[in-house]
Amino acid sequence: QVQLVESGGGLVQPGGSLRLSCAASGSIFSIYAMGWYRQAPGKQRELVAAISVSGRIINYADAVKGRFTISRDSAKNTEYLQMNSLKPEDTAVYYCNKVNGVSSMKPADFGSWGQGTQVTVSS
Repeated sequence: QVQLVESGGGLVQPGGSLRLSCAASGSIFSIYAMGWYRQAPGKQRELVAAISVSGRIINYADAVKGRFTISRDSAKNTEYLQMNSLKPEDTAVYYCNKVNGVSSMKPADFGSWGQGTQVTVSS
């Protein structure tokens, strides 16, 4: 079973930045396209960023385009989400998991989710 551990969340003021990390068991980053998801209270989980195995194809949800940057280090089995110009509406629990399509932003999962990392944007 794949284990995913997200970290790096916290409380930040509007306009601030955070960098999230996702560590995974095994060499999944060399096999699967990956993404970052988020779930705000009372809302469905949504895919916000995706990256191909090679890292050459990247895509973002419109809500975060131009502010978030996804990256991966397959040698370290880690992916990252740099979040800049944060807004209160970015407040959510953030998760990493695989995706079934980067250009299509098609969500997927390994059959399980990590605990996520809470991001709260508030003054």
